[in-house]
Formats: sequence, C-alpha cells, structure tokens
Amino acid sequence: MSYIKNRNTLLSHGNIGLRRSALDIVDHALAKADPYFAVMKLVRLEGDILHVGGIRIDLKELGRIFLLGTGKATFPIAKALEEILGDRIDDGVIICKYGQEGKLSHARLYFSSHPIPDEAGFNAAREALALAGKTQPGDLVFACVTGGSSALMPYPVEGVTLDEKKQVNRLLLTCGANIIEINAVRKHLSRIKGGWLAKAVHPQAHVINLTVSDVIGDPLDYITCPTVPDTSSFDDARRTLAKYDLWDKVPSSVSRYLKEGGPSRETPKDLSDHRIDNFIIVPGTAACDGAAERARELGFEVMILSTMFEGESRELGGTFAAIAREILLTGRPVRPPCVVIGGGETTVRITSEAGQGGPNQEFALGASLWIDGVGDVVIVGQDSDGTDGPTDIAGGIVDNFTMERAREQGIDIYEALGRHDVTPVLLRLEDAILTGATGTNVNDLKLMLVLPK
Repeated sequence: MSYIKNRNTLLSHGNIGLRRSALDIVDHALAKADPYFAVMKLVRLEGDILHVGGIRIDLKELGRIFLLGTGKATFPIAKALEEILGDRIDDGVIICKYGQEGKLSHARLYFSSHPIPDEAGFNAAREALALAGKTQPGDLVFACVTGGSSALMPYPVEGVTLDEKKQVNRLLLTCGANIIEINAVRKHLSRIKGGWLAKAVHPQAHVINLTVSDVIGDPLDYITCPTVPDTSSFDDARRTLAKYDLWDKVPSSVSRYLKEGGPSRETPKDLSDHRIDNFIIVPGTAACDGAAERARELGFEVMILSTMFEGESRELGGTFAAIAREILLTGRPVRPPCVVIGGGETTVRITSEAGQGGPNQEFALGASLWIDGVGDVVIVGQDSDGTDGPTDIAGGIVDNFTMERAREQGIDIYEALGRHDVTPVLLRLEDAILTGATGTNVNDLKLMLVLPK
C-alpha cells in the first residue's frame, strides 16, 4: 500500500533513484504509525471477556459501552473498536477532520475544521460532553482522543465566543510557540479540554484512553488532554502570552479571563476518584522508527539524529543540508550510503501577512538552498497526518537538482521562504507530497538520503 497519491509525478524528475527510496521509506513509516493495527494488537474479545492490554473485563458484569473521541488519528481507533465489539457498543461521539473517509455503524460521526475551529466542531463538542454526562456506574468508555482535538472539539469557556477562540488559535499557531505552550492556553479557555471531559464521566464508570502521540516525549495531558488530569496552570498560559507578546493581540474577553484565572477556574489536577486507564497505542516516534526499519532493509546506514526537534523549520532544513555536505566530504557522522532521520514538531513564526505553506514544506525548501549540486542528496519533510499546516499538502521532497530546476522555471525560493509562501513553489516544481488523510498523527518525519560521491 502506498499512502503517496502523486508518486509518479514525484519520480518524474530530479534524483529519481534516491527519490524512489525516500518515498518507499515514507510509506513504511506511515504504515508503522497506523493506529488501526495498534488497536487490533491491544484489544481482543474472547467470548464475553474483553482484554485491553493486561486489563480483563467481563462484559456480562458491565453496563453500557460508549466511544468518545476526536482527532486526526481517531477514526481508525473507533473503526477497530467497532470491528471488535460490534453491537455491544451502545453509543458514541467521534469527531474527525473534514476529508476523513469511512463510516461508523455504532457511533455518531461528526466532522469539523482544523487547525481553526468552526461551528460544527462546537456543536459536536456539546454532544460529546452531553454523552459523557449520561454515563452511569459500571459503564465502559473508550476515549479515542488524538492530535488535533483542540481545534476539532472547541467548547470555549463562558464569556469567550467561538470567533474569539478562533482568533486566539490563529495567533498561537503563527507566533512560534511549541505545542506545550499553545495547549496551556487552549486548555484554560475550554470547558471540555484539560480533563473536563473525564470529569463529566460518572466516577464509577471506567474510562480507557487509547491515544496516539504527536507531542515530543508523549505527555498524556497534551495528547489526550480532555480525559486525563491537567499538569498545566493559568500561570503557564499567562507565561505563553507574555513570551510571545500576545496580550495586546488576543481579544479582551480572553485577556480578562486568563488574567483573572485562579483556583476556582483551574482545570482538574486530580481525577483519582475516577477509574482511568491509559494506553499510548502509537508513540510519537513511530514514524521515525518505521523509517529506520525500512532504510536498513534497503541497505542504508541509518542514524536517527533526534526525535525531539523543535524551533524554526527553515533553519532545521539548513542544518540537515549542512550534515549532508559533511557526510559527502568526510563520512561523518555516518558513512554513505546513509539515511539520517529526524522527528519532532518544528514551527514557522509568521510576523506579517503570509501565503500558503507549512513547517514541513519550509523545512524541505529551506534545505534545498544548501544542497544545490553538492552530490546525491534527497531531503523530505513529511507531516504524518497528511496535511502540513493549513494546506492539503503533506510535505515536500527536494534534491540536489531542485535549485537548478527552480532557476530554469524562474522561481525564487529565497523570496518564497521570506514570504512564507512555499506551497505554490512546491506545486510548480511538482515536489509537493500528496497523501490525503493518512489516519495517523504522530511527530513529523524529517528524512535525508545521501549516496557516496
């Protein structure tokens, strides 16, 4: 199976042989991060006994079974649970991003907007919170919350409108803040995130979290934050706004709410009165691990440089290019033929009006500036969910011929990066990777292949 829809186009120019290996590695990386298969390994039904990891549940002694979830990797989890449990599921609310394909038979499937929330997501969030409030002692709730939930399931606090929440989201996503900083703010402006959804479930019901990590280090309250205790505070949210000079840019209602926030409004820090079991079924490093596995099978030397990259995407692209030149000249830090792998969540800081793009696209084009004619090098920036930034592009692939091809077509990559308008460039160069919704959402994949001179 290939996730890449425009493979033939991507292999019609440039360093074709090395590109073919790169796309093969990307496909394997995405398959390794598929949550459907992870659920099928973790959950099994033997007669009336349900096994979830090491947990044994006698369904004859159980109340009702519910599914609650939202996120870019949530649909495959819900689909797997439906195949395992079938008619035993009583109800569910699953919220996915527009474009997710497939249907559910035993849960209500809603669609909403990402990365900027919309009214459909707000209405679906109310349905999810209402269903949580209907749970009773002995019920079992599978919580399938994955990355993207903050936008897909918006439920702003009283006094803050959905439009104001949208404005905050835009500011946070373009200021250069990392996901920990962003979510500290978003959780404290929500009636459903930061543990509030779990709080709405009856204390004598049983919540099982099945989640996929897209956050460095796999911190539970940042990858499935509505259904676990929150470790962030109002002070953390206030520090984010101060660090990125956002106090004068956010709506007055948001500024007032966060400044006045104290213990009475704080998110739940202790849910020990609830039974909650947590399973990270796909860790954030899954795509990197899958890429390394396939690269070794193809005969490359492999180095996972880091799975914790943060910071400005374009600059990291330059760093990878510098390593490529070092490898070609000295054989350090790994001898070619080799694959250097990176993961994490890099960002793009936008200080003025920008065009179309995303962090993985900027990573790839940023790298292309420095591998112009140096030798056989291919560099890929890939968003695992299939949409890099607010675009329908999953990422970009460049090689040692990219700058030459750009010059021939009159394309100024430097200028495009300066305006953060990189999507049109990748499309013109036919170097934009298209996958559609992949059904997973782990840390981004940065990939570099180098052949010896």
